[in-house]
Parts: sequence; C-alpha cells; structure tokens
Amino acid sequence: MQDNFIDGRWVKMKKRSAKAALELIEDGMIVGLGGGETIGYLVEYLSHSHKDVKVVTPSFATEQVCIQSGLELLPLWSVNHVDLSFDGCDEVDQDMNALKSGGAIQTREKLIASMSDRYILLIDESKYFVTLPFFHDITCEVLKEAYSYVSRKIKEMGGELILRPNKSKAGPVISDDGHFIVDVHFDTIENIKELNNKLNNIEGLIATSLFVGLVTDLIISNKEETYRIGGK
Repeated sequence: MQDNFIDGRWVKMKKRSAKAALELIEDGMIVGLGGGETIGYLVEYLSHSHKDVKVVTPSFATEQVCIQSGLELLPLWSVNHVDLSFDGCDEVDQDMNALKSGGAIQTREKLIASMSDRYILLIDESKYFVTLPFFHDITCEVLKEAYSYVSRKIKEMGGELILRPNKSKAGPVISDDGHFIVDVHFDTIENIKELNNKLNNIEGLIATSLFVGLVTDLIISNKEETYRIGGK
C-alpha cells in the first residue's frame, strides 16, 4: 500500500509539471519534446488541447507517442529554430548546469536545446541541487574510430571511461547515429564549465550529457506545489 501511495504521488507531480509546461505553449509554435514519463503526459495534454503546434523530438519513443496522439511531427534535419523545448534530467543545479545521462541521445538533445529560444527542464525537487553532485557519470557519444584516442585523453584528465554495455544483446550501446556510448567518471569535479570545455575539445568526442549554458527554465514539482525558476 505504501509503495502504491508513493507511486501515485510521483505520478501526480509529473502530471502537474506537464500541465505547467502546457500553459507556456502557444499556437503557431514549434515545440521540442524530449523523452520520459513527464513528457508523455505533456504529449497527452497537448493533443487534447488542440493547440496548433508542430513538434520535433530526439526520442524515438516520444516520436511514436506523438504519432499515436495525432500531433504534427517535423523531422529534425528540417528544423533550424524551436520556440520552446521541454525535457527531463538526472540532476540540475542553481546555475542551470544539468546532467542527462540516462539515455543515449544527448547529441540530438543538445541540437534541439541549442536551437531553442527556451530549453525547459521538468523535474521533481529531488533532482535540484546547489551544485551538481554527479551521482551519475557523464555520458559521451564517441566516434568509433576515435575510441582509443578519446580514452587516452580522458585518462589524462583523471577520468575513468567504460563502454556502456548493451543489456539486450552482446556488445556496447550504439547511438542512433552509429557511435559508441561511453560513461565517464571523475572522482572530483571542481569546475564544471572548465571540464565541459575540455571534454568538448577532444577530437572524436561528439557530445556529452553535461548541459552547460543551455537550460533557461526549470519547472519543479514537490508533493505540495509546482513552481518555475528562470525564464520570462
């Protein structure tokens, strides 16, 4: 019974965040939608609202839900500007640095974030910190041919890198674009921006799950309320 109560509370929080996001969406917008359960609720509410919008997403699962819900989808390659984007994350701090390591689509997520006027994360309060604690490793998408070189450069920076194992078949996880997905651990991270710059400057490392300078707003839910930080 207790587990059911807790699960129900989390669902209510996710739904409140999705409804708060819906209020920001206006007719005529191109909207970016990431992945996860909260985004699934937003798709549901958006389809019932009959708002005249077009959607772009980096997520195959979200794409399928949008199709089933009758939302108009745009292929990512055809879009150069997005009005609002919504996504989740594993961790985010007061400086709007975020870590999104759960999936393996951070390159496409960052592309959408970069072309968005506002990139808004929908989270519960347990994921909000003064500074990123890095409870999750940093996920990187790496060109296959550059794997050994990238491994050496990360080790020189004091990091430990492992290929993410594929749980459904033998071999590592491969991104939708055919690249290795690796997880990188650092025992100590003192300067997030400096680390982000160093990782991005490694040739052959395509993108990381560390989002610096991209998040504009947070919609945060706890068991009592939903509130927004940042933005307009």
